[in-house]
Amino acid sequence: MIEPPEPAPTGVLDPPEDIKPARLPVPCGLGRVLVLAVVFVCAACGLVYELELVALATYLVGDSVTQASVVLSVMVFAMGIGALLAKRLRCRAAVGFGAVEAGLALVGGTSAMALYAAFAWLGQSRSALIGFSLAIGVLIGAEVPLLMTLIQRVRRQDAGGAVADLFAADYVGALVGGLAFPFLLLPCLGQLTGALVTGGVNAVAGGALVLWLFRRDLTRRARWALLTANVVVLALLVAGAVLATPFERAARKAVYGSAARVAVQTGVQEVVMTGGTGAGARAGRGRKGSGRPLALYLDGRLRVSADTEFRYHEALVHPAMAGGPHARVLVLGGGDGLAVREVLRYRSVRSVTVVELDPGLMRLARTDPGLSALNRHSLSDPRVRTVTADAFTWLREQGGARGGRAAPRYDVIVSDLPDPGITASTKLYSQEFYGLAVRVLAADGRLVVHAGPPVARRRSFWTVEATLRSVGLRTAPYRFPGRFTDFSGGPDRAVGLIGPLAPEASTAGGALAAPATGPIQHWGFLLAARRPLRPDVAPDAPPLATVTPTTLRAAERQAVRDRITGLLPSTLMHPRYRQ
Repeated sequence: MIEPPEPAPTGVLDPPEDIKPARLPVPCGLGRVLVLAVVFVCAACGLVYELELVALATYLVGDSVTQASVVLSVMVFAMGIGALLAKRLRCRAAVGFGAVEAGLALVGGTSAMALYAAFAWLGQSRSALIGFSLAIGVLIGAEVPLLMTLIQRVRRQDAGGAVADLFAADYVGALVGGLAFPFLLLPCLGQLTGALVTGGVNAVAGGALVLWLFRRDLTRRARWALLTANVVVLALLVAGAVLATPFERAARKAVYGSAARVAVQTGVQEVVMTGGTGAGARAGRGRKGSGRPLALYLDGRLRVSADTEFRYHEALVHPAMAGGPHARVLVLGGGDGLAVREVLRYRSVRSVTVVELDPGLMRLARTDPGLSALNRHSLSDPRVRTVTADAFTWLREQGGARGGRAAPRYDVIVSDLPDPGITASTKLYSQEFYGLAVRVLAADGRLVVHAGPPVARRRSFWTVEATLRSVGLRTAPYRFPGRFTDFSGGPDRAVGLIGPLAPEASTAGGALAAPATGPIQHWGFLLAARRPLRPDVAPDAPPLATVTPTTLRAAERQAVRDRITGLLPSTLMHPRYRQ
């Protein structure tokens, strides 16, 4: 007789390995709450590791879009691998989870320090970034299957309910971690210590869950092994936190070539200054002395060198002051006060408005002995008004009538902003931004833009030009040789640094000569107005070291020779400065 088939089992199928109820030191309900609390903590720590990798990679390498894409894609892929690998550990879920959390605390907690060390001493951090993203992703991916097994051992329930509880705690923890990183850890502890503290919290939460709540599941050998591993991890993290300040000091010295005289986190960016003290250290034009020339770094990228900055700021400011009145001047960016210094050399200037995002940088420009001497105390001049604001937002607010008063109009607008290739700056080189700038530009006013290196990033430079033309402005490009910052490789590490260029260094045709040593690099500028114009020097211009009508004509010819036509303008919704 053929027996009828047994009905298919209903409910939750047991996993291949037998899951026995855990022997807990607390009631099952409380044990379940404790497991979910650890899920919450681990999720918060995991997201902090992820954000810390993105933030540090953006700071070290630049281009936040690329760094976020690399970290997120690699980490999510690795989480899938970790989840598959964790299947082999489910038969010993408590031991496996304890080992995973100890490893995650160590790898995640030290990732910022290791990434910064690779950048400072090896000159690159991309390989380390991918490696840590993979390792952290694998360990985070292994957490969920193991935690699912542990929560089922506390109290059996249907799979849907267990998954809902687990992911609810996970998502809430991710929210807390995501908010804690920018608003608590980063401003209060910084990148290095914040990651180390997060690792410590991770190790304590994971170790406490396994070594106390599931201690009866552990053999004596496993218990001592996990205890030793967690003690070693915590000791390493504490040692890292204690040594974070001297480590950061040594890394800065490796990056900047000398001990940083000023190193502050302003809330907007990290500001580092070297040199600028002692005789001859505050300016690079022919002064002699034993002090090192001042160098200003913003987020690890060289922005000002006293040896060369006068060439950049003369080329940026003085052509825009020609061709019309220049009583009212607007400087966008320029928180170091150096562009303002050049503007104030004209006696006919009545007012200068400086719109700078970082108040900490402007404070240093006023109070630091080296920087304030270099900018000739320009920000303290009674004709100067400083505004702490995002340039885009400020222009938008100023663009129309406010309180029945007409919007202010400026004779000259100087855009002294970071290169358009840096993701955070692309909106400041967009069609919308220049459209707002035109609204506050006087009828015969001029706008000058630092548009990045026209040779090294040629397409980006001419995209800025196409964007300016798209808002109805006529443009005149020109370029000057000098040192430029490499936003994709850190503080000028991979860029040839050229020596000072003497004012008389020009060819017979008036073109600026190449430096005696090192590959030539250029700063690129765009002069724009509603009418056709040519770069020139104003009749009331002060004595200048490098900018003359002859050199400006040569600089324009050199720039126009490399023109790229047919480019589309960059907009907020379609930025076009990616190389």
